Amino acid sequence: MTVQGLFSGKANAAAQISAVPRIAIVGRGFSGMMMAVALMRTVRTPFHLQLFDPNSTVNGGQALASARSSTILNTRVRDLSVSLGDPDDFNDWLCSNAEFRAAVPAAIPGFRQIFVPREIFSDYVYQRFSEALAARRDITVQVCHDPVVAIRRSHGSRFLLESANPSNPLFDIVILATGYGLPRPHEDPEVSPVRAQRLVARPHTVLLGSGIRVVDQLLQLRDGGYTGQITIISRHGFLPQSHTPNSADPVFPAEALPHSLPDIVSFIRHACREAEEEGRSWQSIMNGLRRHARSLWRSLPARQKRQFNRHLRAIYDSHRNRLPEAMHLRLKQELAGGSTVLRRGRAGRRGLSGLFFTPSGSSSEEVIHAERIIDCRCHAPDLSAPLIQSLFAARLAMPDELALGLAVNACGETFLDDGSSVDGVFAVGPLGLGSLPDIDLVPEIVTQAYSASERIAERFYPQSQAV
Repeated sequence: MTVQGLFSGKANAAAQISAVPRIAIVGRGFSGMMMAVALMRTVRTPFHLQLFDPNSTVNGGQALASARSSTILNTRVRDLSVSLGDPDDFNDWLCSNAEFRAAVPAAIPGFRQIFVPREIFSDYVYQRFSEALAARRDITVQVCHDPVVAIRRSHGSRFLLESANPSNPLFDIVILATGYGLPRPHEDPEVSPVRAQRLVARPHTVLLGSGIRVVDQLLQLRDGGYTGQITIISRHGFLPQSHTPNSADPVFPAEALPHSLPDIVSFIRHACREAEEEGRSWQSIMNGLRRHARSLWRSLPARQKRQFNRHLRAIYDSHRNRLPEAMHLRLKQELAGGSTVLRRGRAGRRGLSGLFFTPSGSSSEEVIHAERIIDCRCHAPDLSAPLIQSLFAARLAMPDELALGLAVNACGETFLDDGSSVDGVFAVGPLGLGSLPDIDLVPEIVTQAYSASERIAERFYPQSQAV
């Protein structure tokens, strides 16, 4: 499917596609769509954009289209703008929506501090995408539903994306935007309900995970009328903390920052404790920490980065990926009421009647009988997947030092062990989480998308001017 710019003549489509530079984006979730918007707004010369995504829907990427209306984003409206330099763009879009204004009258004249359903944010992103395309009469956008299985160099500096379509053209730039995509293979998320129902006296569902997704799933089950027992299995036993009722403006101590992991942890704990004593919130310190996270991460040796991932990542994530206060209150009520139980330990293999589970601090395995097991964990990309392996084989990318994803710089360029970046290959969003802390959050993805687009304009289109 090819979409022309608003005023492009169809007769010129084939000639235009072959004559202009070609950019490929692999993935059409938020990272991919954000890159498309940023490219159309930043690169001012003609180009052809091709989006590769097996998902066949045209009004939502995999992450956004699958979200239910009851799923609330854990970031305030004020931090969700896709327009660089205009933090009020999403708020203004909501204010212009009469139906939304009627549904949320208490927030008028603005919605900056509220949390909205994910599908509303999806509508906003795709409208901005459509507007950006309509404003560009000199570009074409094509969507390809064949999965990309390999990427390699061809004809010097150009790239070939191998898929089920043997006639794929060459591309000048390739952008990987698969989010948490390319997961490790795993079993069917639900065990057989027939066999399990014979063994479980009361309906019982097991949720695997400890982040926002597991809370979303819990509340969706309850909102859907599910009254059975729910067990949350978390490796470290941490669940998301709460946002403050009102916005917690970023604050961080001005002193020189330490450079070793133990000192950094002590420094942050002291800053949070001091903020609480002074009538502020620890949330404001965590918000301020995001501005320093990358420099702190770069200062750590690989050994301490691995220590952080093993022992501190879970508690850090529970404090940075927070819940709206109302959702956190519901979570507390669920846990206090006894129908939802949090168990700390390791989930093992699945059987016909449930899940094998090893409690924390024990070497003995037990079986948790349940008729449903739902995996809500965020899995790191599978670096052994054919697509990723093709990048390594062609020296177009390498793993980050913790093997959490691909090694990238701030604008998403992949780089190699000699420190050189790879011309024309980018990996944006969560694929770079091992290199760039917090690159899985919307504000950071937006900033990176525009940075990558500006880099593309400077390197490949020297006459371009950003707008």
